[in-house]
Amino acid sequence: MTTPLILAVLVLVAIAIWQLAKIFELSQMGADRTNDQIANDSDNKYNGYLLFAFLVFIYGITIFSFAKYGKMLLPMPASEHGADYDQLMWISFAIIFFVQTVTQFLLHYFGYKYRGEKGKKALFYADNDKLEFIWTIIPVITLAVLILYGLYAWVNIMDINEEDDPLYVELYAQQFNWTARYGGEDNVLGDASVRLIDINSANVLGLDSGDPNGADDVIVKELHLPVGRKVNFFMRSQDVLHSAYMPHFRAQMNCVPGMVTQFSFTPTVTTEEMRLQPEIIDKVKRTNVLRAARAVEGDPNSDPWEFDYVLLCNKICGKSHYNMQMKIIVESEEDFNKWLKEQKTFGETVTALP
Repeated sequence: MTTPLILAVLVLVAIAIWQLAKIFELSQMGADRTNDQIANDSDNKYNGYLLFAFLVFIYGITIFSFAKYGKMLLPMPASEHGADYDQLMWISFAIIFFVQTVTQFLLHYFGYKYRGEKGKKALFYADNDKLEFIWTIIPVITLAVLILYGLYAWVNIMDINEEDDPLYVELYAQQFNWTARYGGEDNVLGDASVRLIDINSANVLGLDSGDPNGADDVIVKELHLPVGRKVNFFMRSQDVLHSAYMPHFRAQMNCVPGMVTQFSFTPTVTTEEMRLQPEIIDKVKRTNVLRAARAVEGDPNSDPWEFDYVLLCNKICGKSHYNMQMKIIVESEEDFNKWLKEQKTFGETVTALP
């Protein structure tokens, strides 16, 4: 991979030097270069061939990119709204690809067709109301449909309510880690404020000790979610703007200092079920082959890898932004309840302090 990058850089540097040389030549005073700046039939013919060659290139690179990297766009959806989200994305992709294909073809084809040839002139309309109407109304209708469809999908995704007995979870962001807080047995999150944070005690999230709802809250560094149950997330940030991004669940929401943002989704595939998916098995095999090769070279990060859902920060928040992530485990509700009961509550943690 390094060699192609070096070659690409060298080509770009050569092009830059060539352009600088042309600028230097044009900047020279004294010589009469008027005729040099007038495009003749030979120049136009040459540019026509270049336009056609570039048309072939952009079509080729587009097809290659979809074939080789299309599977990297988004992983398999693991939330209830994920399929609708993906459908909207692929419809948008299809329309964009169709319009780009047609418009680029027309642009480059006519540039090639009417390249410099003696006596050939292009037919053109100085004004045509019908054409103006067609290429104005079609984009307006298309964009209106996409916007309405997008708004409909957004309303469904952002349906944050108390129906279906949702689980309440807080995601707390700070440079450069995540903390999750559960409502405990009563499934009610206690009040919290950054002004109440005490780094010398267990109150790292600023919970209000005077609020009885917070005594049974559970604070953890690993996010567990019950499959098939709606989860309402409340998100805070301690320092700068972060973004809670869970790609498999098609979920992303900014975490803004000084305010609480919300997102909701229902997980539909457990971690164990996802690990059995063919695309995940292939990815694990490829990754472990690479890690085995690195192990021979003494790479300390070469241990075998196993798939896990992950919570990422999708806003550049500082020098360790790349490392700001949290493991997510989706499991049966029975296993989730068992895990939750095994965790210490905020009240128990505070009481245990000397």
